Amino acid sequence: MPERDESQQPTGEPTTDPTAEATPAQQESPAHPEPAQPVDGTPRASETSPKPRFRDAPVSFVRRSHRMSDAQEKAWEENSPLYLVEVPRSFASTSVDPEVEVDPAELFGRAAPLTVEIGSGQGHAIVHAASAHPERNFLAIEVYRAGLARTVFNAHSAGLTNLRLVDANAPEVLSTFLPAGSVDEVWIFFPDPWHKKRHTKRRMVKEGFPEVLHRALSDGGRVRLASDWEDYALQMRGVLDAADGFEREFDGEWAPRFDGRVMTAFERKGLEKGREIRDLVYRRTPLAQD
Repeated sequence: MPERDESQQPTGEPTTDPTAEATPAQQESPAHPEPAQPVDGTPRASETSPKPRFRDAPVSFVRRSHRMSDAQEKAWEENSPLYLVEVPRSFASTSVDPEVEVDPAELFGRAAPLTVEIGSGQGHAIVHAASAHPERNFLAIEVYRAGLARTVFNAHSAGLTNLRLVDANAPEVLSTFLPAGSVDEVWIFFPDPWHKKRHTKRRMVKEGFPEVLHRALSDGGRVRLASDWEDYALQMRGVLDAADGFEREFDGEWAPRFDGRVMTAFERKGLEKGREIRDLVYRRTPLAQD
């Protein structure tokens, strides 16, 4: 499940990923103003240099550095090439080049139903599922490096060959990197609720996100969601209820707990503290104009 220490930048602000290179604006010192226009009319460097690029919407995380254990470091160095997908970048270290599309059959060495988990955290749910369902392919999307390392360690220990990892911004992966209609299920378990009112715009599941899901999912494909934060669960339900191209696959207010989601320490602690876990599941249907 995703770690809740990840956030994002407001719309219009440059990414502040600590691994990203400084933009020209960040490199420029205010103590040294630009020289005046040369008398021969030659453009200043700032007029010919590429301008910094920005995401046009907030992302649902801030990538922070976390120290990995010796075991995680070793697993990452030795085994990440077996599981980590190389992602061509656009302008930030978690971005995806929109001109590049991956072939899942080539990625896994076979064609099989594909499940994508957004915010896989330490990988407990997806490693368990990949072990239980060798007939399916699984793709974990996570930007938390220590979580990716733990997933690699557990996947290698289990001898999994049907799991791959992507270190990138999930909406970009679903929008361009994966082919349209290539995903059988999308899992979003316990996304960051961004509970402060001024931060709710950073939530992933909001207006506009169903279109991203709809593109990636095959007809009849499912999106499964779970949250222990009532306000966000209500928002997710409202957004998907209102979205064209999705219909509920549950009766009543909430779906039954998905039995394919392994019970993790995070979920167990929440239940012990009296927090209610709310599940949702929706099925993709053709759009009205299809």
